[in-house]
Amino acid sequence: MKKNVNATNRTNLWLTMLLVPTALGLALGCDVDQTREGKAPEVEVKEGQLPEYDVDTPEINIRTKKREVEVPEVNVNMKKRTIEVPEVDVQMPEQDGADD
Repeated sequence: MKKNVNATNRTNLWLTMLLVPTALGLALGCDVDQTREGKAPEVEVKEGQLPEYDVDTPEINIRTKKREVEVPEVNVNMKKRTIEVPEVDVQMPEQDGADD
C-alpha cells in the first residue's frame, strides 16, 4: 500500500501550526501570582567523599567518504484547495496590580 506523503506532511504542518502557538500561549500567557513564601528544608551536612574513577575512553575518529546509494526522488504537485484549519483564540488574564 502506498502512503500519501503529501497528505501526511500537510497534516504534520497543520498540527505544528496549531500546537506551537498553543504551547507558547499557555507558557507565556499565564499570569502567576505567588500566594505563599517558600522555605528550604533544614538539613545537617557531614563530611563525605566523592568516589574517584580511572576511566579509559576509546579514541573516536569521524570522517566522511563518498558512497553511491539509492535515494527516492519525489515530485510534489501543489494544488490550491479550501480546507478547514484550526483557529486559536487566546484570552490573556487581567493583570492585577500591574501599576505596582
